[in-house]
Amino acid sequence: MTPPEADTVLVRYGDIGVKSTKVQRDMERTLEANLRAMLDIRNVTCELDWRWSRPRIRTDADAATAATDAACDTFGIVSASPAISTEPTMESIREALSETAAGSEVEGPFAVDARRAGERDDHPFTSKDIEREGGRAVWDALDDPEVDLEDPARTFHVECRPEEAFVFVEKRAGPGGLPLGSQRPLVALLSGGIDSPVAAWEVMKRGSPVIPLYFDFEAYGGVDHVARAIESARTLAGYAPNHARDLRIAPAGAAADRLVSDVGPTRMLSLRRFMLRVAERVAEETRAAGIVTGEAIGQKSSQTSANLAVTDCVTDLPVHRPLLAWDKQEIIARARELDTYEDATIEAGCNRIAPDYPETNASLEAVEGNEPDLGTLVAEAVAGIERVEP
Repeated sequence: MTPPEADTVLVRYGDIGVKSTKVQRDMERTLEANLRAMLDIRNVTCELDWRWSRPRIRTDADAATAATDAACDTFGIVSASPAISTEPTMESIREALSETAAGSEVEGPFAVDARRAGERDDHPFTSKDIEREGGRAVWDALDDPEVDLEDPARTFHVECRPEEAFVFVEKRAGPGGLPLGSQRPLVALLSGGIDSPVAAWEVMKRGSPVIPLYFDFEAYGGVDHVARAIESARTLAGYAPNHARDLRIAPAGAAADRLVSDVGPTRMLSLRRFMLRVAERVAEETRAAGIVTGEAIGQKSSQTSANLAVTDCVTDLPVHRPLLAWDKQEIIARARELDTYEDATIEAGCNRIAPDYPETNASLEAVEGNEPDLGTLVAEAVAGIERVEP
């Protein structure tokens, strides 16, 4: 809930705060730039007041909710609170609490939770004094007040600092993690399905921008496959307004044709190896530090622990799998949160590449023994890559 007269959004970060002083300052600068970009692209009228350990967005009641939404979509931010700022005096805090309570719908008991920062003599009162006096102000402002300090239906928060105090009623969760751009980029294999956008988002959360790479299997895919991938890339770009990269579309129909005609049970493993080789070339071009996929152990025949080992050894780059131990329902739930699920479930034609009886426990010798020389097809796929701005 946004207080009726909210004029500030308090921003909190997590992992950044445990870094060394130098690293923390560098990451704070990156986070500040990312938050500014997110606010700008959403046309939020505000001023970013960056303070060590507690950044603030100065805005007005009309834009406070939009500013909070922007902050909570910015990687590195743990939570944000639309708040009323006031003088750090008991009288001003009581007045702000009374105003907030009067404009709130409180169904059930309430509590007041206060935190006072600074030296002991910065304020002539303690946190407990704020909670006691503030509780009286809220009580007087409500029609049918009830208090429960252990399990309140609504908590009124007060953060009192030497120069300013804030009153708010919610801590809206952000993605957490690290600021985007604080880590090297990764090439993300983006299929347009459910899993790969979630995997890309997860590494973005840890600070790595992604270079999305889609493989167009042409006749083996469907008319909507490319559209799905573009929509997924566009959604991910919305979380990275100053770090978004073009979607790269690599032609892979010829490779699929060759594998369908020449390879039996290990076909899908050779196909994954082809994709990783192309991704490695894209990584070299873009100075990416690795590759990220949406694979999870055992989710498909090509994703057994044995088969993943066979596919990975085709590249010298690390292959990151953020969803490695996730259940499918967990992935679907996250895809719904990110608004990538609906596009990923559009009917897109049949995948006719997979063999009837795929190998689930392959050895490297068997895969390499059945695999045709794909070097020319890899080079052609790299040369034929098209770039689409998300």
